Amino acid sequence: MSRPLNDLLGKQLKRDVFNKMGVLVAPAAALLDHMLLRILEAQGINLTDEDVQSLPRAEGRPKKKEQVLVEESVEKITDIFQEIFHTKQIPMNTIQEQVIPKILQATDHPNLFVLFSSLQAKDDYTYRHNIGVGVISTMLGRWLGLKDRELSELSVAATLHDVGKMKIPLDILNKPGKLTAAEFDLMKKHTLFGYDMIKATAGTNHRQALVALQHHERQDGSGYPYGVEAGKIDFHSRIVAVADVFHAMTSKRAYRDAAPFYMTLREIYQNGFGELDAKIVYVFLAKMMQSLVGNEVLLTDGRRGHIIMIHPHDPMNPLVSFGEETFLDLSKEPSLKIDQVIV
Repeated sequence: MSRPLNDLLGKQLKRDVFNKMGVLVAPAAALLDHMLLRILEAQGINLTDEDVQSLPRAEGRPKKKEQVLVEESVEKITDIFQEIFHTKQIPMNTIQEQVIPKILQATDHPNLFVLFSSLQAKDDYTYRHNIGVGVISTMLGRWLGLKDRELSELSVAATLHDVGKMKIPLDILNKPGKLTAAEFDLMKKHTLFGYDMIKATAGTNHRQALVALQHHERQDGSGYPYGVEAGKIDFHSRIVAVADVFHAMTSKRAYRDAAPFYMTLREIYQNGFGELDAKIVYVFLAKMMQSLVGNEVLLTDGRRGHIIMIHPHDPMNPLVSFGEETFLDLSKEPSLKIDQVIV
C-alpha cells in the first residue's frame, strides 16, 4: 500500500526508482529530502514501506560498510604486497581468504560514490590501487552479468594485475617525477613479470595471468607489452583496463592531482572509440551516471547542486537543481561541467 510522500521524509530508498518512461529518477540509497519528494510527486511515483528504510541515528554513526571493507582490504593487501616484494612469491590462500571476500562484499549493492571516494589513493597509491582496480573490476563484472565463479576469478586477477611491479626497483616504482625512457621500458616489464609470477602460483589459472600481461594492451594495438589488438585481448583484461584507467585518473599521485570528474568521464568515453572496449565503457558510464541521481555535486563554476535527472541520450550532462525553482540543464551549458561528486 502506498504512503503519502511527505510521511517518508528522511527515509532512504531501498531500490532504484524509475518513471513511466523508464528514466531513473532516484537511485537506491538516496535520501528522501523535500526536493526529491517533490520530484517523485511531479513524476506521479508512489512508494510503499517496502521501498524505503530508516537511516541509523547520526550520533556515533559508524563508517559506511564500503569504507570499512576498503580500508581493511588496503591494510591487508599492503602487508601481502610487501611480503611479495621480499619473497617474490604470491600467498594465494591469504588473498583468497582475507581479501577477495571483502571485495565481493564491498561491491554488493554499494553506495557507488562513497565507494569511489574510499578507493581514491591518498599517500598509498601503490597498494590502494590494487584494491581500487579489484573493486571497480568486480563491479563491472557484476554489471556485465558474470557468474559467481567467473566473478571471483576476475576479482583475483584484477587485484593482482600489478603484482609484477614488486619486481621493479623501489627507486623507479616510487619516483615522483617523470620516468626516463630507460626507466619506463623497465616499468613496462611489470606486465611480463606479473604474468610469470601468477603462472607459477598454485591456485591460479592462465586467464588470471593473462590479465597481468594484457591490462595495458589496447583495442587498437597501441598498448604494451606486445601491441596486440582487440581479438587477442581477453575479456577480463579489457574489464581491468577500464578499471585501471578510471582509478589512476581519480587518484592523487605524487606528481599530479586527481583529475576532475568530468575530465575522467570524458577521457574514458573518448577511449571507448579506440583504446578501450566500447561495450564495457558504455556499461560503466551508464551505471555511474544513473547512480549520480540524488547526489550533491560541485560544478566547475564553484556552485553546488543536486543531480535530479539523467538525459537518456546525453547522460554525462544531467539536470542539476540548486533549490526549489532553480534548475540547470548541463546539456545546454557546454562550458559548465561536474568538477566533483560530494560525499
